[in-house]
Amino acid sequence: QVQLVESGGGLVQPGGSLRLSCVASGIAFHWRTMGWYRQAPGKQRELVATITSWGNTDYPDSVKGRFTVSRVNALSTVYLQMESLKPDDTAVYFCNTAPDPLGYWGQGTQVTVSS
Repeated sequence: QVQLVESGGGLVQPGGSLRLSCVASGIAFHWRTMGWYRQAPGKQRELVATITSWGNTDYPDSVKGRFTVSRVNALSTVYLQMESLKPDDTAVYFCNTAPDPLGYWGQGTQVTVSS
């Protein structure tokens, strides 16, 4: 049974930082490219970070230089360190396999950037 459990979100002021975590189970985590996705109200879900099983990373221009994805395969955990947060980063953040997500999604974790 696949489980993806995200945590670490919250309310932060513009310019602040947050670190998200996602623990995966029921998948061969160490073999999978993982991604962080986000979905803002009224918008489509977008992929904001990917990390391959050997640690290569990729980001869209909207978050490049501000977000850093990492993973610990032994813990089946992927992290997203977010710096210099902007109001436009407000969204529910999810982890999943990438670039093709599984049909199952966790509950996500809400990130709100506001003064």
